[in-house]
Amino acid sequence: MTDWMEIGVLEDVPRRGARVVRTPRGEIAVFRTGRDELFALDNRCPHRGGPLSEGIVHGNAVTCPLHSWVIDLTSGKAAAPDSGCVTAYPVAVYGARVRLFLTPVPNATHSGEVA
Repeated sequence: MTDWMEIGVLEDVPRRGARVVRTPRGEIAVFRTGRDELFALDNRCPHRGGPLSEGIVHGNAVTCPLHSWVIDLTSGKAAAPDSGCVTAYPVAVYGARVRLFLTPVPNATHSGEVA
């Protein structure tokens, strides 16, 4: 497996939204903030597996559509008082193309089974 995949251009990811990318690691949600920053997380909330790609993006966080858990887009960690973490992946723009790196961000891996 290569360590990255090209997923398109910035405009392929809606502003304050997400695009789901199917990878050998499973579904990864690529998020775009209102400031055009890109982040990538496994597309499963650490609480009950809700589709984070369908959540509301605000600042550098996404709110899960199922039970309103707030997940930090940088680290994948749930905001207090909730706890848990979802795997985060690096994503970057090279020229006009967006690349998703399939090696997880260090210290941002899932911390247990989805309940």
